[in-house]
Amino acid sequence: MTSTTSAAASPAEPDGTSWSVTPVGGGHQVTLHLPRQLDTRDAAPEIAVNGRSVGVAQESPDHRTLTVVTDDPAAAHPSTVRLAWNGETSGATPRTTQRGAAPAPGKPTPDPTTPGRYRTTRADYDFGDTALTLSGLGGKAVEERAAVWMPVASGERPVAIFLHGRHEACYDAAAGTVDNDHWPCASGFAPVPSYRGYDRAAEALASQGYVVVSISADGINVYDNPSRNDLGASARGQLVLDHLDLLAKANAGRAPGVSPSLRGKLDLNDVGLMGHSRGGEGVVKAALMNAALPHPYGIKAVLPLAPTNFTREALPDVPMAAVLPYCDGDVSDDEGQHYYDDSRYAGRDNVMRASLLVMGANHNFFNTEWTPGSSAAPAQDDWQDEKDPTCGSDSPTTIRLTGAQQNQVGASYIAGFFRLVLGHEDAFLPMFSGNSGSAVTVGAATVLQESQSPASDRLDVAPLQEQARSVRFSGSATGAYCASMTGRSPQSGLPSCTESPDADKFPSLAPAIFADNVTATPMLHLTWTGTGTMTADVPRHDVSRYAALTIRAAIDDASPSADLKLTVADGAGRSQSTTLSALSSAMTALPGANDKLPKTWLESVRWPVSDLTQVDTHDIRSVALSTATPSGGVFLSDLAFQTAAVGAGGPSRLPRVSVEDTTADPGTTATVRLTLSEASRVPVVANVQALAGAQITGTAWRVVIPPGRTSATVEVPVAAGPVKPPAADKAYLVFLAATENAVVGQDFAHITVHNQPAT
Repeated sequence: MTSTTSAAASPAEPDGTSWSVTPVGGGHQVTLHLPRQLDTRDAAPEIAVNGRSVGVAQESPDHRTLTVVTDDPAAAHPSTVRLAWNGETSGATPRTTQRGAAPAPGKPTPDPTTPGRYRTTRADYDFGDTALTLSGLGGKAVEERAAVWMPVASGERPVAIFLHGRHEACYDAAAGTVDNDHWPCASGFAPVPSYRGYDRAAEALASQGYVVVSISADGINVYDNPSRNDLGASARGQLVLDHLDLLAKANAGRAPGVSPSLRGKLDLNDVGLMGHSRGGEGVVKAALMNAALPHPYGIKAVLPLAPTNFTREALPDVPMAAVLPYCDGDVSDDEGQHYYDDSRYAGRDNVMRASLLVMGANHNFFNTEWTPGSSAAPAQDDWQDEKDPTCGSDSPTTIRLTGAQQNQVGASYIAGFFRLVLGHEDAFLPMFSGNSGSAVTVGAATVLQESQSPASDRLDVAPLQEQARSVRFSGSATGAYCASMTGRSPQSGLPSCTESPDADKFPSLAPAIFADNVTATPMLHLTWTGTGTMTADVPRHDVSRYAALTIRAAIDDASPSADLKLTVADGAGRSQSTTLSALSSAMTALPGANDKLPKTWLESVRWPVSDLTQVDTHDIRSVALSTATPSGGVFLSDLAFQTAAVGAGGPSRLPRVSVEDTTADPGTTATVRLTLSEASRVPVVANVQALAGAQITGTAWRVVIPPGRTSATVEVPVAAGPVKPPAADKAYLVFLAATENAVVGQDFAHITVHNQPAT
């Protein structure tokens, strides 16, 4: 192909892919032409230049052309331009050496999908394909449709709302084809019933006394990527709130078209949300939007299932469990891990949060309508390498779950979470957080755990996010605090935790689409080449009331084997020791050897306090980690004493921080203003990310709003050009991410650069 305006252009590749590069402003527009329509995925498409992603791409209406404007100098004369997902190119070469083994299964847990004592009935509603107009979709109308399960019981019942993710919107059953270009569906096509993919969990919960509402979001799936602002996250959050408004009317008997059987049966002060994939980001957004309402609904539990997390929004004050599939071939970086990492210290709340890594699970099979053999519409396995020795369905060494097994695991976690948090059934607590071990068996799956107990049930010894006087190093043990990966967050002043380019392997460190330079998960990188020790002082000596000493740990990507000795010492000089490997599988590399695996994931290592019989637990003075192998490297975080518990939460009362639109001229700076809904008694922290473009460099800033203040600003440089006259004004996005002591309100805004001369 040729172009008179291109700085670089490629001939068609053997698969029919071609690309071109055109100078624009101070950068280059990279255009990638695909030989066929882009797959409908929950991950956002990116363009990689010379093997490195230069940003999320604008998708053409026919889904065959992607464009990115970037100031990356590599884009001037690239050697390769390829499609990328989650920062990884589609042409990455897999490694061939197998590493690690599947973790040993933990203690089996009770089955939360066991039918309960209530008979169930249905109260589905459907107001058509164009009943709602949602903000963020350019005025497009979408459906208001849901499947509703309810118990035959008197009185108001807790409510669980399910929201599916991004899948094809329409299908032709006779032709076996799908379509994600038209809404309402074109002639001959019917809506894909993705919202019916969680029926097992819904039926189980209804039989236990819950009203379950599973929402259809096919229309959003057609319109979200072209909207580009936040890829439909706000629209999904608003969809959940619109359904809650409808349910409130139905509960009062004022909702024509909704079954009268719902009248007086809905406790909207006791609500749980589950969202799968982009639906996971949608329910987190719904919980944050709900907190801003004058009279918020009682959202008390949020379960993101294999979620996207494009903007890294923290969710304090609400019990949360993120469920992550180890063999995810769509959201392959397991970026939902950031919901856990970013929420741990976002506010001094009193709730449980957990992150759960389901070995052998892929992205799609939690939903039966996304699973071949059980779906009405065409479906596929998102892990597409069937021969992969770890996650391939046809490999003799696979850890993969079948579709039926994974659906059962998903239903168990959905039902178990709401029965635990809304129903106060503590029998299901070990599925999410325990006082010993770091893995459980749920159905056919081994599930690894990270968990943080409510503040009232936890004594933080050392978060291990930054230097502290209470933490000391001796001998050959070197403790370096690190953050992010591959130089992504220089503003943090911390080195990268890894220089590996494989973002899929490091969920805690993977750059988010709209917060790719925001500092990700500071932690301690402890390395040694001989004898050495890290010692942490215990701030309150009496730890007898807590159930376990805990720390999150994982070996680094350079250490095939490493171990540490864990020692507690009391005021009388007595001590007791064990090794991390004796307590959990955290010191064993997870399995796999390709561009996505093995994952480096910090498991919660737990040492029961009841086992500390050689020391006085009323007078513990220090906790030490000393070397137990000749050399090694381990990532460590969150040293604490804690007791597994749920705590009590609901809509956050923290102030809301928002970002405002602004304007600037070329060659100046844009003043981006952050505002708080009310002044805070403690400093509020928000990270601002400018998305790269021809006149804007993709940079992140950490902004602090001091106590008593309600605003702060950050100056974003705007390049002078060259801009070809008469250039149109150009809007660039800025995002808020990873807040502390506040929740996100308006999370994105525009910097409009006036390239037109004033008249």
